[in-house]
Amino acid sequence: MFDKRRPGAVLFDRDGTLIRDVPYNGDPGLVEPMPGAVEALCRLRRADVPVAVVTNQSGVAKGLLSPDDMDQVNARVEELLGPFDAWAICVHDEGDGCTCRKPAPGLVIRAAAVLDVSPRDCVVVGDIGRDMDAARAAGARGILIPTPHTLPEEIEQAPAIAHDLGDAVELVLGGATEAPVPAASGPWARALGWSRW
Repeated sequence: MFDKRRPGAVLFDRDGTLIRDVPYNGDPGLVEPMPGAVEALCRLRRADVPVAVVTNQSGVAKGLLSPDDMDQVNARVEELLGPFDAWAICVHDEGDGCTCRKPAPGLVIRAAAVLDVSPRDCVVVGDIGRDMDAARAAGARGILIPTPHTLPEEIEQAPAIAHDLGDAVELVLGGATEAPVPAASGPWARALGWSRW
């Protein structure tokens, strides 16, 4: 069962969670919010729960986009979804050996420090196992929102699962009695071959 303590903050992965995943996107015009993102964030803000973004952006290290490109995309995210209380971004590549790139806990710890809350009082919402591993390593709670890119083993190992951002926020704010179970009819379930229809 998901721990119902009121969170000190909710930390969201960016690509595939808050916005559609466009690999190494440096074009603000391609930013498209995920369904329910605006409503979910508004609900948290109305409840006075700080919201932040924790995101790997290795495209910068790979030279596929510039820091300015990334900043413009992030500015567009805020135009569409509203202001975030903190951004924690890793621009390193896989082999750089940093402590921030998820699944390492650095981004979660950094965002929590900016927000002046304990990582243990944070909830990390993401779409892949790396997000959940980063939460676990930092001592935070995690909620997975599976997409067609989420691996079956990542779903099986997730501490809690939500069908979408609205469900995740419902879980965070204590409106649900238990962590939702994957629905066999969800779009990501169909993509993974779980659907019976």
